[in-house]
Amino acid sequence: MPFSSAVIRSANTKCGMTDPDFVVASCQTMADDTEDVELDLAPGEQERAHTSSVIRHPLASFFHLFFRVIAIVTYLFCDLISENFASCFVLIITLLSFDFWSVKNVTGRLLVGLRWWNQIDEDGKSLWVFEAKKTSQINNIGTEAEARIFWLGLIICPLIWTFFFFTSLFSLKIKWLSLVVASFSLQVANLYGYLRCKAVGEDGQPPDTRSLTGQQLLQCPDIIFGIF
Repeated sequence: MPFSSAVIRSANTKCGMTDPDFVVASCQTMADDTEDVELDLAPGEQERAHTSSVIRHPLASFFHLFFRVIAIVTYLFCDLISENFASCFVLIITLLSFDFWSVKNVTGRLLVGLRWWNQIDEDGKSLWVFEAKKTSQINNIGTEAEARIFWLGLIICPLIWTFFFFTSLFSLKIKWLSLVVASFSLQVANLYGYLRCKAVGEDGQPPDTRSLTGQQLLQCPDIIFGIF
């Protein structure tokens, strides 16, 4: 079907052509050359994005939260479980003892590459050692998702026990207050130890046996806020 002169002039104007004999072919070529392009991430970026969301140690991630969450639930519903306070006390402390051992000896090493322990030197003195895995060995530890699970569980649970402390204190439940203090102590010990380990990792220092005071933590807020 032949094009009218008005159509050709309009096409000339849109396509930037002055020769009417080539206007139809040129516009058709431009239309054929135009296609939707899907932007793909570089292979390295895709791999990093996928790896950061993968749970590499599902069993360790599960038990990192299991004992401490069960201890909190047991505390909340202890009256329904048993009317005997001693039974509740023993059950909760047992759960938190399992949690303390697993977090200190297993999940910290697997999920974030940190560990701390106590050792006796040649002079018989007790030394606390705080260690962070070297950067060259970073591929052997957990992913970013596992690190978030580790630090969130490590920080939020002591905050919950702090809330229980004030509720027991204001309600004058002295026996429950003793349970809360013992539970809080077990929870905050690992938190303090791993903050020490993270401080060593941030500085790139060898295993640290010095003390880290609250003032030093305030002077290095990235130790805490850099967790997330």
